[in-house]
Amino acid sequence: MARTAAASKRRRARRASGRKSRPRRTGTSRRSERRWSRHVTEHSDALTLDKGVFTSRDPKRIAASLKRSAQRSKRRKAEPYRSALSMLTFYINRAGKNLPASRKRTLMRAKAELRKQFGKE
Repeated sequence: MARTAAASKRRRARRASGRKSRPRRTGTSRRSERRWSRHVTEHSDALTLDKGVFTSRDPKRIAASLKRSAQRSKRRKAEPYRSALSMLTFYINRAGKNLPASRKRTLMRAKAELRKQFGKE
């Protein structure tokens, strides 16, 4: 009983101070909130990526897939090269410390390969 009285007292105090209570979460879990970057790569408005594009060990294959996705996309705002490079950079940056050195090396080589494939080197 004491616990509910204290809780209702806090609610009344919050209302009196004009502060709103936090909205309830609808159907999301904390785990999915922490993985918002995964949601971005899967549902990006700029590019529709091939499944598993960043898991390949071949930088040429990664670059070719990103190039193909960028050129096909009708929703991107920048030119294809910029969109593809942005998505690759986004993935590298969001992986952060959790990305093993070997994967990061592969993705950095994919960046260089992307420049070559678009004739930017």
